[in-house]
Amino acid sequence: MGDPHIHVEVRLGGEAAVRNVLASTFGLVGDAPREVTTGCGLRVPYAMTSARPGSVTCLPCREHARHEHELAAEQVERMAAMPGSFVTAAQAAEAATAHRALARQFE
Repeated sequence: MGDPHIHVEVRLGGEAAVRNVLASTFGLVGDAPREVTTGCGLRVPYAMTSARPGSVTCLPCREHARHEHELAAEQVERMAAMPGSFVTAAQAAEAATAHRALARQFE
């Protein structure tokens, strides 16, 4: 029997996001990848991954997702502080708060 755990993609759903942008922009729908690299370093079937904190059962993947969401919160805050940024302080604070809430859910 294979790995029974539900993992998180190493890029936190990045491949799915790219497919969605292509589909909405050009009307092209690419095939979902058969396998993806996970936060714990394994390659697993795409169907064995989730971006929802309550579904991920692999502890190293949960830690990876927590860390990535913390990094994303810091990045969006730094982006708002840059001169000429298109992100307002209020938008950055809202996005950072959302990422930190997700990070807590992955703990």
